[in-house]
Amino acid sequence: MSQTNQVPKIGFVSLGCPKNLVDSERILTELRTEGYQVVPTYNDADLVIVNTCGFIDSAVQESLEAIGEALDENGKVIVTGCLGAKENQIREVHPKVLEITGPHSYEQVLSHIHHYVPKPDHNPFISLVPEQGVKLTPRHYAYLKISEGCNHRCTFCIIPSMRGDLDSRPIGEVLNEAKRLVNAGVKELLVISQDTSAYGVDTKHQTGFWDGMPVKTSMVSLCEQLAKLGIWVRLHYVYPYPHVDDVIPLMAEGKILPYLDIPLQHASPKVLKLMKRPGSVERTLERVKRWREICPELTLRSTFIVGFPGETEEDFQMLLDFLTEARLDRVGCFKYSPVDGAKANELADQVPEEVKEERYHRFMKLQQQISTERLQEKIGKVLLVMIDEVDEEGAIGRSMADAPEIDGAVYLNEQFDVEPGQIVRVLIEHADEYDLWGTIVE
Repeated sequence: MSQTNQVPKIGFVSLGCPKNLVDSERILTELRTEGYQVVPTYNDADLVIVNTCGFIDSAVQESLEAIGEALDENGKVIVTGCLGAKENQIREVHPKVLEITGPHSYEQVLSHIHHYVPKPDHNPFISLVPEQGVKLTPRHYAYLKISEGCNHRCTFCIIPSMRGDLDSRPIGEVLNEAKRLVNAGVKELLVISQDTSAYGVDTKHQTGFWDGMPVKTSMVSLCEQLAKLGIWVRLHYVYPYPHVDDVIPLMAEGKILPYLDIPLQHASPKVLKLMKRPGSVERTLERVKRWREICPELTLRSTFIVGFPGETEEDFQMLLDFLTEARLDRVGCFKYSPVDGAKANELADQVPEEVKEERYHRFMKLQQQISTERLQEKIGKVLLVMIDEVDEEGAIGRSMADAPEIDGAVYLNEQFDVEPGQIVRVLIEHADEYDLWGTIVE
């Protein structure tokens, strides 16, 4: 334990999705406010916190390995996050963990830290914590989490058992955070939750207040207010509900980015029913067509699962047909794997691993062809690009069609006179199935 005349030092490992990243940022901000020092190595830390992911088996394994590494290298470990909801599973593998908490248990995590590494004497009025808090993303973009939990009960997912039902943050609180981030220099906000389009459903879309004005707690109202901040606003985890139609005009008018991340998961009605997923493929295709008529620049990203229990070759062909017709811009694909505690484990007709693998490769081959064709259409056009980094080869950025980490990049070779967060006009000269290359123009 630290001596009383030393600043206590905390190590931190953050795993999983952007929603987990936001939880980590909140804990780190509070620790910095209280005077703790966050250090990048196990050896320097008085204690290590591991914020875990437990969504799929590979994530569970990664989390258990990270906990083991922290125990080996440091010895004092507190575990939090989604896997923390399964304390017995962690204790079976790592009985020496000091404490375990579930997701968004901020106060509990801090209480445990105070117990093992007491708070230092610290004056928060002279704190060096920035107004926007501690961020684990680059300075020019940040994730804005608008709710916790989810009201859906998808059979492949255990998030509701870990994070609970939908719990929307007050809209005034969300907008205040957004304004602080913008004031601190953030140029792009990525709106996230388990179900962004359901924002406010749990509160019956009650009216909140921001800047002295009444504002409805809904995704559309939130977008209208965020649009006034003069930055890029990107929507993630959006279900294709009818009211999503109302944000498309905002995109067409340039108020928020023409980008929607919609996790569709499959296209076979039978498989969607087994998954307990909302919506129908026909309505989704109709909606996509209408959205593109209103906003031709719209970029659509989605994720799908192949090899779900009960998926036949006919079902899989429906999925391929959907890809061909929808021509989505960005697509991720996962081979179904059982998740401990998920209802899908009980379903009949599990798909053999070799069939999953074969379908995955067929899926990706088709989608790569579609993505390549979509990107080829951008050659010769001038796009707005936000610079993410500059290295020895030049600048690397993203167009409005590219979210950080999960989408492609725009490479500006031999272009050095720019800096992260800067938005430039780029003439696109080359493309492959994922990325673009171009030159800055005036």
